Amino acid sequence: MIRAVVVPKEEVPQEGASLFLCASPAMEQVKAIVERVADTDITVLIRGEIGTGKGLVAQTLHDLSSRREGPFITVNCAAIPGELLESELFGYKAGTVAEARSSYPSRFEQARGGTLFLDDIGEVELSWQTRLLELLQNRRLSPVEGREVRADARVIASTHRDLEEVVAYRKFRNGRYYRLDVVSLFLPPLRERPEEIPVLVEHFSRRYSQLYQRRCPCFSARTLKLFQEYPWPGNVRELENAMKLAVILENEEAVAQEISARKDRNSRIWLTLPPANRPRSRNGRVSMPLKEIARKAAEAAEREAILEALDLTGWNRREAARYLGISYKAFLYKMKSCDVKEGPW
Repeated sequence: MIRAVVVPKEEVPQEGASLFLCASPAMEQVKAIVERVADTDITVLIRGEIGTGKGLVAQTLHDLSSRREGPFITVNCAAIPGELLESELFGYKAGTVAEARSSYPSRFEQARGGTLFLDDIGEVELSWQTRLLELLQNRRLSPVEGREVRADARVIASTHRDLEEVVAYRKFRNGRYYRLDVVSLFLPPLRERPEEIPVLVEHFSRRYSQLYQRRCPCFSARTLKLFQEYPWPGNVRELENAMKLAVILENEEAVAQEISARKDRNSRIWLTLPPANRPRSRNGRVSMPLKEIARKAAEAAEREAILEALDLTGWNRREAARYLGISYKAFLYKMKSCDVKEGPW
C-alpha cells in the first residue's frame, strides 16, 4: 500500500525521472540507447503511441548532450496549419511574405547551439518535405526568399504513426524518412509494461502531493491491481492525470471508480439498432431471427473493436493489429469486411 504523505519540496521527483523508473526490459533498452547516443549530433526518431513520453525522451537526449546549455525548441507539426509550418520552420525575410513587415527567424535558427524537436513529424505535408530533406543532408538553411545560413541544431523527431506505411501511401518522402530514421527509439505502450505502474503511481502521487500541498490517498492492492489491468489508452500521460486527480480529491475510491468506468467503456460492445421500419412483434420489440441478431452483434462488436484499436493507436494499422492480437493481414481483411475506411491522412 502506498502511504499518504506530503513530500518535502527538495524531494519532489523531477518530470523526466518518470521515464526509467523501475524500467521494464524494453525501457531498459531505450535507456541504454538514449545514454549511448545523447552526446552526439545524430538524428533520432522517437516512435510510440500518444502519451508514452516521446517529448520526455527528446528532452532527456538534449539534457544529456553537450548542447544542454543551448535552447530546446519544440515544433508541434500537427498543431500548425500546413501553409504556416514552412515559414515557422524555415523563417522569412521582411517583405518576402505577404503582409510581413519584419523578418521572422526560423525555428532552426532559434535552436542554434541546441536541439530542435519536431513533434508529430508524420503529420506534415509533402509540399515542403524536400526542403527539410536538403537541410538534414546539407545542414544549410535558406529562409523563404532569404540568404543561406548554417543550421547549427540537432534534430530529434517523433511520431505515433507507422512511417513505413505512410511512405507506402506516398504521404511521406522515402528519402526524408531514411534521413530521420538514423537512430530509431520505440517506446512501448504502458499496457505492455504493467510492472512499472505501481512505481509510476507513487512517483506522480509524490510529485502532485508536493505541488498542491495535499495528502495523497493510500492506494490499496485492489486499486493497484485495477490500474495494472486497465489498458491505459492514453499511456503514461493518462496515468499521470489520474494521479493528479487522486491528489486533488484526496479520495482513492473516486479515482478507482473513474478508472473502472473507463475500463468498462473500453470493453463495451455497442449494437446498432435496426431501422425503424423493421417488423415488430406484438409487444413492440423488433422482430428478428436469433441467428441474425447474433450475426449483427458479432459484426458490430468486431467493427467497434477495430475502430477502438485504430483510435487508440492514432490509426496505425500495424499497432492496432498488435493491440488486438491478430496478424496485420488478418486485420486488413477485418477492416475491409467491416467496412472500415482508411484513416485520416
